[in-house]
Amino acid sequence: MTAAPRARGPAFDIHTVLTRLRAAAPGWNAPVVTLMATQSSDPFRVLIGCLLSLRTKDGTTGPAAARLFALARTPQAMLQLTPRRIEQAIYPVGFYRTKARTILEICRTLIERHAGRVPADMDALLALKGVGRKTANLVLAQGFHLPGICVDTHVHRISNRWGYVRTRTPLATEMALRRKLPPPYWIEYNDLLVAFGQTLCTPVSPWCSRCPVADWCPRRGVARSR
Repeated sequence: MTAAPRARGPAFDIHTVLTRLRAAAPGWNAPVVTLMATQSSDPFRVLIGCLLSLRTKDGTTGPAAARLFALARTPQAMLQLTPRRIEQAIYPVGFYRTKARTILEICRTLIERHAGRVPADMDALLALKGVGRKTANLVLAQGFHLPGICVDTHVHRISNRWGYVRTRTPLATEMALRRKLPPPYWIEYNDLLVAFGQTLCTPVSPWCSRCPVADWCPRRGVARSR
């Protein structure tokens, strides 16, 4: 159905909105990398799991990561595997051949430069092959419980849909959130919005009729809703 003009409701309040989402979240599927971090706080597994998840659905990423970590759980062990063996383990994640080579190069770098450990530093993480700000922030937040704002397509879309930020790119969204979002919410913000975005606040025709924060949402950019 076409979205009707939204009646003026209460002013948008990030504290109330995130409290509502937190209460509803147990009924949604948590992002796969969050589940990995819950099962193991090892930053290496969070890093590799995040790389596998890029351009890949969670339903594919989880089993692929499990198969890979059944073979190797450390950089040293991973380097004992051939690229072909890693490819076989992680297939059918997106770009599995490229990711297999990237994983091995990251493992070599970790051993040569960081004593085999994942660094808890943004610049050092960004220096690893294939690691962008999204992955680096997720590793800091989920692997080390350090403040990081991971901005993926869901976080970018929903933050703008709420009118909480007005940005054109994920990087601009991250910088705007760093200025505006209260630090206590930084680590959980990605988890909540990804699960929310996959379940209700979808890119096209979101489920506004079921949304726990509909009263606070101006629905910016929403042409149709359910």
